[in-house]
Amino acid sequence: MDALKRYGSLRRYVASTYSETTQHVVDRALLYAAERMRPYTRYDGTPLLDHDVAVAEIVTREIGLGRNSTVAAILHDVLRIANKEQPETVDELSREIREQFGDPVLGIIVGLCKISNIKLKVSKEQANDFRDMIVSYSEDPRVILIKLADRLEVMRELQIFPPEKRRKKSWESMNLYAQIAHKLGLYALKSELEDLALKWLEPKDYEYISRRLEETESERQTFIARFLVPIEEKLKAVPGLHYHIKSRTKSVYSIWNKMRKQGVPFEGVYDIFALRVIIDCEREMEKQLCWTVYSVVSDCYTPNPKRMRDWVTIPKSNGYESLHTTVSAGEGRWVEIQIRTERMDAVAERGIAAHWRYKGVNQGGQTSEQWLSRLREVLEETTHSLTQRFEAKPSTGEIFVFTPNGDIRKLAEGATVLDFAFDIHTNLGATCTGARVNGRAVPIREVLHNGDIVEVMTQKSQVPKSDWLSFCVTSKARSRIKSYLRAEQTKHARAGREELERKMKNWKIAVPIDEAVAYLGKVLKVRTGREVYSMIAEQKIDFASIKEILQQWISGQAEAERREAAAEAERRKEESKAQQEPATPAHRSDALVIDEKINNIEYKLAKCCNPIKGDDIFGFVTISSGITIHRSDCPNASRLKENYPYRVMEARWRSNADGAFRATIAIVATDTAGLANQITEVVTRELKLNIRTLNFSARGDGTMRGTISVEVPSTSIVDLLIHSIQRIRGVQRAYRVNN
Repeated sequence: MDALKRYGSLRRYVASTYSETTQHVVDRALLYAAERMRPYTRYDGTPLLDHDVAVAEIVTREIGLGRNSTVAAILHDVLRIANKEQPETVDELSREIREQFGDPVLGIIVGLCKISNIKLKVSKEQANDFRDMIVSYSEDPRVILIKLADRLEVMRELQIFPPEKRRKKSWESMNLYAQIAHKLGLYALKSELEDLALKWLEPKDYEYISRRLEETESERQTFIARFLVPIEEKLKAVPGLHYHIKSRTKSVYSIWNKMRKQGVPFEGVYDIFALRVIIDCEREMEKQLCWTVYSVVSDCYTPNPKRMRDWVTIPKSNGYESLHTTVSAGEGRWVEIQIRTERMDAVAERGIAAHWRYKGVNQGGQTSEQWLSRLREVLEETTHSLTQRFEAKPSTGEIFVFTPNGDIRKLAEGATVLDFAFDIHTNLGATCTGARVNGRAVPIREVLHNGDIVEVMTQKSQVPKSDWLSFCVTSKARSRIKSYLRAEQTKHARAGREELERKMKNWKIAVPIDEAVAYLGKVLKVRTGREVYSMIAEQKIDFASIKEILQQWISGQAEAERREAAAEAERRKEESKAQQEPATPAHRSDALVIDEKINNIEYKLAKCCNPIKGDDIFGFVTISSGITIHRSDCPNASRLKENYPYRVMEARWRSNADGAFRATIAIVATDTAGLANQITEVVTRELKLNIRTLNFSARGDGTMRGTISVEVPSTSIVDLLIHSIQRIRGVQRAYRVNN
């Protein structure tokens, strides 16, 4: 019973908020955890269970989750410690937890243990990947919320941790967990995590800003009271308006960040505080009354039009709604005023979303960003139906894999050991023979999974093989393999030709080599002379057989074939001669046919114009890189055709060619809130295309400009994409660009 007395605060809150059944379940969890956690303490000697119960209080009081989440928070260290110190007991403990507290509780605890096992690395460059990985382990949406509560409790008690752990946990809190909290709309939790992290990462700056805030508190309150007098007089005159006003001082981290980014002292941060006018009204009256209050404020003080933000008409993508205006209070002082309703304020303070925009929608794969957004919106629903109304896990189409030294790599779902090796370095991929995944030896074809630790094994004698293309899934690996095979084929062809010329001279076969190769191609049933040369270089045919074939041919035993081969060789010479004339080659049925198959590895697509299936194209023979395919309207087309007509060749797309091509669309639009999110919705949800890059910037003329790069199968999809983007309200122009 000691545990029930020690943790009376949690028990009293549960008793006042939840049912008697929930109270009994929580009590059982406390007793169960106390029994199994008795030997374990925190750094200051207090019971480790104190941490778990404090997490449970945050989960219930500050985030508002229910019984299963509270119980899982109490019990999560039971399974985590067993995994670490007594793995042989994990199955038995899991069975006990399932039998006593149910499958949902066990599922949440397992998810929390997975996140705890991630070896996070202090790396700005990889922070996004680590954030995505944390989210990818949250198969139940409550897992990520409890993990945030867990981290908040750790930061509140960070003084008891060893100095070497404080900095690492602070960095993680600021760069990983605070950012996840922000995307969920848990702004109070986000701000506290950032402030606590700053306290340990930049203690002098934190102390200075905190002291200055205390010193200026009295002056701020006097100024606010005087500033609000004319506003309150006019608001009281508005019939039926119920409201209250509160002030919010900017967090220490926000002030520090502004000082650092803008290069200004504490006195140069003008919006150290903001005033909030919070209206109590029915949902249908919200917009009208917000604008009424805005009109009153702008009558009293002159607003700065550049600082006006309307997130009432179009809410932020994460659900935030409010009117923001910054007004001049005289003497060079500016005051930010936020106008919102009680409901909107709950959204901003506690992260409770205003709409369930995805209700009934199941569009397949999502990015972790979209998954977080959906979780942000589901918080409006009651916690009892949270799991039922939410997709089981984020279907990102991505996995996160570690190198032995803790670097994280993001790969496509289904990626193999070989994909991972090429992602690290081309040479590592080219010489890869297998790997150790989580200490187990596996072949290069092994499919990787989230959280795998991969150590690549290599041999100097290993080289890329054409069959590697059958199981590699990442574009980087496939392009590197194709590039190597092209180079090898070119090298083999050159060596094969030299060897054949030498042998024919020794055999005293005095016929042009082009005729001989044309005849060999017919006999061997291959399409090009290059393939004949490659077969010779790779010893797929022996010279005794070649000698016999050629001697029969020149002895007259195959006169018809000889005449045909001579005609074929002559035709090729004529074509070569015609290409030297200053004219674009006419259409021929034997034009270079472009598809994504390995038998056409002698070409690559030009980066200067990014050809896509459906574009008019031509081939250009380069000195060292084989044939490059350009669009007919490529910026370099005129120069190439004029200066090197003999190196230009006709090319066309195979009708059934498939593959993913990158198209870049330039967009000019009115600078309105949420536009980028609308464009993303159209591309990923309506057209189901993969976005590779998205860049937008606002201009001083009220417009925003940017580009979006998307993977498409053909030009017809590009046309559909442009049409769909142009239909979005606010988009002025959308057009395809070369890069």
